[in-house]
Amino acid sequence: MSTYILYGVTILFLIFSYMKDKKKTKMSLKKAWKAFENILPEFLVVILFVGVLLAVLNPDAISKIIGSDSGWLGVMIAAVVGAITLIPGFVAFPTAAMLLQSGAGYMQIGAFVSTLMMVGIVTMPVEIKYFGKKLTILRNVLAFGFSFVVAYIIGLVVSGI
Repeated sequence: MSTYILYGVTILFLIFSYMKDKKKTKMSLKKAWKAFENILPEFLVVILFVGVLLAVLNPDAISKIIGSDSGWLGVMIAAVVGAITLIPGFVAFPTAAMLLQSGAGYMQIGAFVSTLMMVGIVTMPVEIKYFGKKLTILRNVLAFGFSFVVAYIIGLVVSGI
């Protein structure tokens, strides 16, 4: 229900914007469409990858690899996968939700999402170019370590401390 309300409010503001300045509204809609076109290929590839992954791995397999019972080994696996994967944030959270529904553990997903957002193995060459090798490595190592703190805190919260 709240989704319909948000869509309704958005349409009302779009109409208001169009009435106020047609040229700017058309220009902003064109820019939004271009941004959507740029994001769409990444989004579709990730959704396809997750779909194939969920089709190949049944919930029991996901539970064994990164489920609650996988412990710190599962956290480590999830953290490494998150560190080497380049997925935008707006795709990461739905992916995490799908994995949770398929049997992944909260600590493991916490490590996966935090390394996904904070550690940039794929983007290291660009980061080294701008910040230097020492700072880039230090930042990534600290972020990787911090993801385990995040996973531990999530584990405490979920278990009721």
